[in-house]
Amino acid sequence: MQRILFYLTYPIIWSISKLPFVLLHILSDCMYLLVFYVFGYRKEVVLNNLHLAFPEKSTKELKSIQRKFYRHFVDLFIEMIKSFTISEKELEKRFKYTNKEIFKEIEALDKSVIMMGSHYANWEWITNIQSKTGLKCIAAYTRLTNPYYDKLVRKNRSRFGSEFVPTSRTIKKMIDNKNNGTLSLYGLLSDQSPHISKTHYWAPFLGVEVPIHTGAEMLAKKHDFCVVYLNIVKTKRSHYEISFEILAENPRDFKDYEITDAFLKKVEQQITERPAHYFWTHKRFKHKDKAPKK
Repeated sequence: MQRILFYLTYPIIWSISKLPFVLLHILSDCMYLLVFYVFGYRKEVVLNNLHLAFPEKSTKELKSIQRKFYRHFVDLFIEMIKSFTISEKELEKRFKYTNKEIFKEIEALDKSVIMMGSHYANWEWITNIQSKTGLKCIAAYTRLTNPYYDKLVRKNRSRFGSEFVPTSRTIKKMIDNKNNGTLSLYGLLSDQSPHISKTHYWAPFLGVEVPIHTGAEMLAKKHDFCVVYLNIVKTKRSHYEISFEILAENPRDFKDYEITDAFLKKVEQQITERPAHYFWTHKRFKHKDKAPKK
């Protein structure tokens, strides 16, 4: 059944991806009307998240952010489809690295790097990062349930040189590369909710006490990897600027969770400045009342 579904839908997706951006944006505008006004996909989840994150804002303000979010959300979906056929030249025009010289500073440390990012703006288009550094670029990703799409998406994301590894194999990949002397940059999105049974740390995120992913910091300390923050800003429709900031050159010098806290503050700053560009459909605060008593 999954094979049939793949062969029925992929030609449509591929055809859409070949459209120029002007037509893709018209399609996105039409889809926004359906997603927001007709289907109402996760509207309650989004509005509830916004109420929790911004209790000082009025309902009118929050609903305005909600509408802007859905416009961005559908644009992001269309941009993901465009990823199947977008050229590297076109991607360079729309996904601009503003301080790529930082990679020389990072490479001079002669160690691998963990790049901590969040589900903000468009994290999917960073597939061309390999051309900016001599480090081997590897990103952890969650497998798709359809194996045919999973294989296709992984192949597509890797076409500009980066390697995409299922989350379950990321640690093994780190160990293998370290043993082989392959200096690498590992991209880990660390802002969403971990499984509560595997939670080691609770902290305020946007003012709400929630379980926090600490894997990036723990791995950086274990293997002595440099930690870098990935900042993505949406400048206009389907255009982004990317910058990097070193959070820790020597992570073992930091107290437990200090790097994670620094990362969360950076993400909160992004969200506060442009709240509509965060991934609000995720139930980030679903465990907010389950924090262990201190």
